[in-house]
Amino acid sequence: MWRFRPVVWLAIAVLGTSTATLGQGQKATTAAKNNQPTDTPPAEVVQQQQQAGNDANAEHPALQHRNPRYRVNRDDVLQINFALSPELNQKVTIQPDGYITLQSIGSVYIAGLTVPEVVAAIKKASVNVLNDPIVDVDLLDFQRAYFTVTGQVSKPGQYNLRQDTNVSEAIAVAGGLLPTAKTQVFVYHRVSPSWMEVKKYNLKEVLNGKNVNEIIEMQPGDMVFVPEKFITNFKKYVPYTMGIYANPQSLL
Repeated sequence: MWRFRPVVWLAIAVLGTSTATLGQGQKATTAAKNNQPTDTPPAEVVQQQQQAGNDANAEHPALQHRNPRYRVNRDDVLQINFALSPELNQKVTIQPDGYITLQSIGSVYIAGLTVPEVVAAIKKASVNVLNDPIVDVDLLDFQRAYFTVTGQVSKPGQYNLRQDTNVSEAIAVAGGLLPTAKTQVFVYHRVSPSWMEVKKYNLKEVLNGKNVNEIIEMQPGDMVFVPEKFITNFKKYVPYTMGIYANPQSLL
């Protein structure tokens, strides 16, 4: 009788191991059928990862499209029409504080909005006066598109962007480069209220027929900065003269 006890214990151990393995296999199979991972992270971890991703995107925002809608500004003139209530139609000028005043509706802040956003803001402000109004907004007078050229050019300043203009043409409009100017210039384009995109532009290479595919077209609000040559800047602080030095004794 005692002779068979090790065999019995060995059979029980093997049976227990097989049962545990079978249980794990069934658990994994069930999870696979339900398309669920066997080790699901806690909800807190998922939320932390999502928050970290949002913070990373906030620190490094993607560049926006270079053809944004015009945003109304102060002194812009708008014609506002109510299709079902023509007695409320009026022409308004955006005040210095960004508000417009509509009869029977009151003041509405619209500075910095696009035209579709202005329509939505007026509809929201008129809910207590009109029921689901139909609003049309037309820009009668607005800020003209412009670009700025500064630095080592003959006539730095702000110029109207009346037609398609590249960086080389913008510099020509500003009177061309001064003798003290570098041919590598910088183009600044605002992509958000707190971010600007900066590009280098080698004017000499483009004018010599190189890198013609890198020609930059000016966009409304862009600025071109033409830096000064290093040697010119150096002369301001370390003046020197060019001349011929002779032996003083030879002048006697």
